[in-house]
Amino acid sequence: MLGVPVYVLPIVVMTVGYALFQTANNTAVMTGIRKDEREVISGLLNLSCSLGLVTGASAMGAVFALASSAAEVITGSAGAVAIGIRITFSVAAALLVLGALARGRKRRSSIWSQ
Repeated sequence: MLGVPVYVLPIVVMTVGYALFQTANNTAVMTGIRKDEREVISGLLNLSCSLGLVTGASAMGAVFALASSAAEVITGSAGAVAIGIRITFSVAAALLVLGALARGRKRRSSIWSQ
């Protein structure tokens, strides 16, 4: 009904957000690195980014496949696909909360250690 813009707009927003985060993150990491270590650290940053993206997409695809219990999305029922999406997004949200809690815990412990 709403067409391609409804599909493209979230991708554009995610791409811009990812680019802004990645630039700031890489700058923060590379600022404290000695000149002779920059190539190695830059390569490790790119490797960790690629591995994270591939692993996350594969893991969420596996969660969806297990949750929907459909051999193929096209042949699965609408209810099975809806359950698969709901569980996949719930797992992603839980992982985000765990990551935020771990980050907050690390930040609190680093504040107290100073």
